[in-house]
Amino acid sequence: MSVNNLTVNGKKATRDGFGDGLTELGRNNPDIVALCADLLGSLKMDQFKKENPERFIQVGIAEANMMGIAAGLATCGKIPYTGTFANFSTGRVYDQIRQSIAYSDKNVKICASHAGVTLGEDGATHQILEDIGMMKMLPGMTVINPCDYAQTKAATIAIANHEGPVYLRFGRPSWPVFTENLPFEIGKGILLNEGKDVTIVATGHLVWKAVEAVKQLENEGISCDLINIHTIKPLDEDIILRSVRKTGCIISAEEHQRNGGLGDSIAQLLARNLPTPQEYVAVNDQFGESGTPDQLLEKYGMGTSDVVTAVRNVLKRK
Repeated sequence: MSVNNLTVNGKKATRDGFGDGLTELGRNNPDIVALCADLLGSLKMDQFKKENPERFIQVGIAEANMMGIAAGLATCGKIPYTGTFANFSTGRVYDQIRQSIAYSDKNVKICASHAGVTLGEDGATHQILEDIGMMKMLPGMTVINPCDYAQTKAATIAIANHEGPVYLRFGRPSWPVFTENLPFEIGKGILLNEGKDVTIVATGHLVWKAVEAVKQLENEGISCDLINIHTIKPLDEDIILRSVRKTGCIISAEEHQRNGGLGDSIAQLLARNLPTPQEYVAVNDQFGESGTPDQLLEKYGMGTSDVVTAVRNVLKRK
C-alpha cells in the first residue's frame, strides 16, 4: 500500500458524510431515530427529517434533555442518534452521558460535529479539544474519529449494528475525500503506506496532513508506515505493535490535546508491551481561537510541516 495510490475525489466536509449516512440508515432501518439540539443544518440532518418526520425529534437547545430522551428511546429498542456540536455533545452533558447512557450500557450513538480547531471562526468556546479523552475514559464507550467524508459515512452506518454506546466525532470544513475504496471496520486500523524507518499513526483530519507529510518525507529518503486509526477505542493494538517492531519509533497525530487523546492511548500500549521513542503532533495544553481551519492547524502545531518535524525528531531518538 502506498499513499501515491490514493485517489482524491474532491473535497467534502466530514459532517456531510454523517448526514448522508444517517439518511441512508433511515431508509433501511426503521429503528433509527434522530435527535437534534437546534442545529439541523449544521449537522446535515435535514434530509433524514424530510424523509422520516415521525422519527426525528427537535429537542432545541436542551442537550442534557436530549441525552436523557435518547437513553429512554434505547431502552425501548430504538437506535437513537443524537446530533449537536462536539463541545455540547460532551462537555455540556458529561453527567447525563455517564449516568444515563454509559453506566447502563445504552445503545445510544452520540454524534458530534465541529470538533477541534478546524471549527474555525467560532472560536475557543466551541473548539473542544478534550472530548476524545473524556469519552474514551467512560467504560464501554466506543470512540470513533473518521478522517474524511467517505469514512464518516461508513462509520455512521456501521455503528447502527454495534451494540452499545458510541461517540462519533467529525468536523466542519471541506476536506479531501480519499478513502472511498477502503474498507471500514470498527476497531481496525488501516495501513495507508508501507515503510521501514518510522511509524506515523494519525486520526481524523490529521490523516490527510500525514499523507502529505509522507510524500514529502519520501522525497527526503525517509520511509514511513502510515496508519489511519479511525477507532480510538477499542484501539487496534496489533497493527500498531506490528509496525513499531519494524520501525523502532513512532509519532501520533491528532486534532486534540496531547493529554488524553490517541497519543496517550498509544503511549500506554507501548509502555506495557514495547517501550519506543514517540513524538506527539497535537495541541499542547492550550485553548483555541478564531481563525481559518488551516491557519489554526498551523498555529497550534498540527500542519503538514509539524508532522515532518516530529518524524525528524523521533528518528534522532531511535
